[in-house]
Amino acid sequence: MASNQRGLADSTIFAVNIEVAESYELMSRRAAGLVMAELKKRPSLILCASAGGTPTRLYELLAARHQRQPRLFGKMRVLQIDEWGGLPRRHAASCETDLRLKLLEPLQIRGERYAGFRTDSPDPESECSKMRRWLAKNGPIDVCILGLGVNGHVAMNEPAPALMPHAHVSVLTRSSLKHPMLKELKQKPRFGLTLGMTDILSSGMVLLMVNGRHKREALERLLKPKVTTQFPASFVWLHPRGFVLCDRESAPRIQSPQKSAKSTKKTYRRI
Repeated sequence: MASNQRGLADSTIFAVNIEVAESYELMSRRAAGLVMAELKKRPSLILCASAGGTPTRLYELLAARHQRQPRLFGKMRVLQIDEWGGLPRRHAASCETDLRLKLLEPLQIRGERYAGFRTDSPDPESECSKMRRWLAKNGPIDVCILGLGVNGHVAMNEPAPALMPHAHVSVLTRSSLKHPMLKELKQKPRFGLTLGMTDILSSGMVLLMVNGRHKREALERLLKPKVTTQFPASFVWLHPRGFVLCDRESAPRIQSPQKSAKSTKKTYRRI
């Protein structure tokens, strides 16, 4: 068994594009450029969107482009990647409220062009089933926007001995419950609703965005080509069109790939 595992590791090719921008603004502009390039190729593109601070400027740039060229976005669809479970509907801290303000309303994404989780659903499992059906009918995702959790989570896929492949109810860690979106809440969410790792890795393109000094430790761990369920973000190494876009605050020093990692291919780029 051990020899088979070594053979598999030796034959596996990891590839990820790592781009370091000198500022959050430049990182966001690069992300917007990648999204727009895909949208021009596929007008009905499915953008899987994360809430929170990291993609905020990206969404502002897309909104500004929409003001100039609204027809470009006329068929685009948005899929919510995750949601805090147990909050009242349209709560100010919900991921959907964040996305509505920053993305859905500015891009005029309405009706069947948006799919998301209900934070106040009395049956969270049915919400996950609904999202699984939506992806089975409409997917796969074209562009998936991810953030990097300080504990390595992506969406609400938390570090664990095993990861779920599709939409599921997630047990949130203490780290996730300290998220800035929740800082004013006296009563924290009881669980998370999230797409799974197979849903994410089936995307045509994955953009994992990282910014800020507080993400340095997590980013340094991510840059080591070791894929583990205890650090879900590491699965970006398995994606053929995976991008890690970071700003200089989060990546003060990017070291060259280790010579010992012969099976690893990294593309470093300053933007």
